[in-house]
Amino acid sequence: MDKPATTIFWLRRDLRLHDNAGLYHALKSNNPVLCLFIFDKDILDKLEDRDDARVTFIYQTIQKLREELHKHHSSLLIKYDKPIHAFKEILNEYNIAEVYTNHDYEPYAKERDIAICEMLQKQGISFKTYKDQIIFERDEVVKDNKEPYTVFTPYKKRWLKTVKDFYLKAYPTEKYFKNLFETKELPDVTLKQMNFTESETQFPEMEYDHIIDDYAKNRDIPSKKGTSHIGLHLRFGTVSIRDAARTAFDREPTWLGELIWREFYMMALDHFPNTANHAYRPAFDRIAWRNDENEFKAWCEGKTGYPLVDAGMRELNATGFMHNRVRMVTASFLVKHLLIDWRWGEHYFGRKLLDYEASTNIGSWQWVAGSGTDVMPYFRIFNPEAQQKKFDPKMEYIKKWVPEFGTDQYPEPIIENRTGKERALKAFRAAVAK
Repeated sequence: MDKPATTIFWLRRDLRLHDNAGLYHALKSNNPVLCLFIFDKDILDKLEDRDDARVTFIYQTIQKLREELHKHHSSLLIKYDKPIHAFKEILNEYNIAEVYTNHDYEPYAKERDIAICEMLQKQGISFKTYKDQIIFERDEVVKDNKEPYTVFTPYKKRWLKTVKDFYLKAYPTEKYFKNLFETKELPDVTLKQMNFTESETQFPEMEYDHIIDDYAKNRDIPSKKGTSHIGLHLRFGTVSIRDAARTAFDREPTWLGELIWREFYMMALDHFPNTANHAYRPAFDRIAWRNDENEFKAWCEGKTGYPLVDAGMRELNATGFMHNRVRMVTASFLVKHLLIDWRWGEHYFGRKLLDYEASTNIGSWQWVAGSGTDVMPYFRIFNPEAQQKKFDPKMEYIKKWVPEFGTDQYPEPIIENRTGKERALKAFRAAVAK
């Protein structure tokens, strides 16, 4: 008996059934829709920690999606493989008519999708992708001459001028769940099969509405729960960007502005993929970095002798999160005071942050280094002592993460503040002057 024609919807950075652009279009196609998730060996094999909390988060989310699909008499097809191999296997198992998914903008993802598209087209199968994880992509918010913005403020103004209710409207996927592929429960893949162990990390909830109104007032105080911690959910698409932006409109421009910053950095990396490994401003690739491995280790472990820096790094290591204000201070200290290449710090954040997005992380590190788009001037160097006095004056945050501060157990500063600043200015000026 011939297998029925089936549409595949490939979940990636959109791990939800609600308000999912690609899923919506797939469900309106001519065939029943089978949802697919691939644990990508090309990504997982490069992870340094076998208890990487992000893998646990994805796995737990996938289990919830399976349960949700079971309620609609469907299931989730799960593969653990390189995507190109997984699809070849799927083509032998099902009569695939079309494959739907959502755009992914990072360099590896774009190369992967081109390869999958070419392979499917040779089989006469269409590969259709849609915008889902951002409101505006690559060329939708550009200058009058169609060139990309490299400064945030005019980009934000054009973004706000361009956005209309249409862009924030949810896709009513629930109306079409009857078009899901009916099947018994499909086999699962366990963390153990992938050589991972379950992380004990506590993941933040998707609730953000309650912090929005006071966000501007509380967001710079690391001892308060004044930020939404929504980054993890935006990264893996467990929350809809349209829902988030719609909630912020007409309420809190600062929080909405952070969502726009995210899109600015995604647009920048899409237009300038070389910035993943090189400075956007070429002169900054000439900096004579010291790259002292012992000092880098001290920074990673939160043992620099600067309590705000150390508190931030310990929070990161323990929870996979670091307060936004403290991220800037710790990054500036590494790049400026210690003269360690921003790429070292970017890689470490990429290893530890639950909410790691390449575009935002790269953009933010280059912002601190003064080497990217819309940057902080290289001669602006955060004073970690002054930052602590301003944003953690009662040392509540520091006492939580650096309990030995003020005792003989706490190390002396790794470098004197003024010495580090003067050394950084000398190195950066020399690079820019060449």
